[in-house]
Amino acid sequence: MSTVRSALAQKSSALIHVRSGDMVVEALCQMRENRVRSVLVIDDDVLVGIVTQGDCAIKVLLPGLDAKQTPVGQVMTGNPVTVKPDDRLEGCMAMMAARGFRHLPVMDAGKVVGVISIGDVVKDIIRDLEHNVGDLMGYIMRDGPGG
Repeated sequence: MSTVRSALAQKSSALIHVRSGDMVVEALCQMRENRVRSVLVIDDDVLVGIVTQGDCAIKVLLPGLDAKQTPVGQVMTGNPVTVKPDDRLEGCMAMMAARGFRHLPVMDAGKVVGVISIGDVVKDIIRDLEHNVGDLMGYIMRDGPGG
């Protein structure tokens, strides 16, 4: 498996985020427009949280709050666990599985540089498997016994 950096290289470099004082409806609009399921919460260039569709549904919709009047800071997960670009995706996958995360913000030298999702990790696994199958097929067809 590869690193967080390689997974980020496969994605758009756009950093989708809102401020903690923005209303939840803005976070939901950002998710819809960018076809993502979470957005970072950044205040004054500092990562302060992450908000997901699940947060919005469970903490806003179910209690009957108004997404147009509820600030993101009220429903976000504050101080999210982060990873670094050189971290291995195996470790990220293990952390996501163990702690029930689907998204991990990526920090480099104190700056947010992206987010990796469980989907990004799965895509990397698939790329590795396809590469391995290609190598094995090449070995069988060219170099293998009787080849």
